[in-house]
Amino acid sequence: MDTITLRAYALIIEEGSFSAAARRLRISKSMCSKYISDLEESLGARLLTRSTRSVKATGIGVEYYTKVRRILDLLDEANESAKATSETTTGHLRIGLPASYSLRVLKPHILNFIEKYPGIHLETVFDDNKSDLIADGFDAVFRIGDLEDTNMIARRILSTKCMIVAAPDYLANYGTPNSPSDLVAHQALHYTNVNSTETWPCQINNEILWFKITPRFSSNNGEIILEAAIAGHGIAYLPEFLIADTLTSGQLVQVLTEFNRPDLPISIVYPSRKNISGALRALLDFNPDGL
Repeated sequence: MDTITLRAYALIIEEGSFSAAARRLRISKSMCSKYISDLEESLGARLLTRSTRSVKATGIGVEYYTKVRRILDLLDEANESAKATSETTTGHLRIGLPASYSLRVLKPHILNFIEKYPGIHLETVFDDNKSDLIADGFDAVFRIGDLEDTNMIARRILSTKCMIVAAPDYLANYGTPNSPSDLVAHQALHYTNVNSTETWPCQINNEILWFKITPRFSSNNGEIILEAAIAGHGIAYLPEFLIADTLTSGQLVQVLTEFNRPDLPISIVYPSRKNISGALRALLDFNPDGL
């Protein structure tokens, strides 16, 4: 069975008419109709109910469409993957990246990607804010943390621990919190991009609860929060990739360790599985050592 027949059937369901499907395929309406008639005859089943005003799938037709769409998506993905072969892949690719994570973790992988795909013009925009993928013209964005409900496609690539930390001098001066409820009495250094409300998440008995904090300093940039914590200005809730060196050196120490929330996912988010460019497919398939 030719894939054009399956594509014709899928497009009729998605577009709601033979005429629209034919236009998408750049064939005549009569040819599109013949594809479906031949398909139904070969299956021995009626897939569509036709009237002068509408086309609707039968019960069998709905189930068939679901499976056909899955097959076509896999086929498109395989085709695009085959096209994304290093030097032969070209195009412009604009991606949004969280600044600190990218410069500390992703930087060598970005440079490796540039080397492997010289035909791709890669544009990176470093921004800790949650950019609007479509409005800001991104092909994909990297996100840290739980994702809001969206019609975008998300692929989890890594995860990171988050820890509540403070400088030894701060703890010596203000004491060490023994439970999450103690946080409200401390001077918090609050990273607003993870949560704009003045609360921090802690896990208690396999449940995530949000506890009130008293911010002394708030910012949408993790680096300045880190520096403020090292300087002893308060307690901070920061990801491991930012604080690993300071924990090793003793500049910061972890508190409330038994209340750590589960690791935050790190995902690449993009608009759709359909019509993915060769450049974006190359990014999605790129898997250097350590990533």
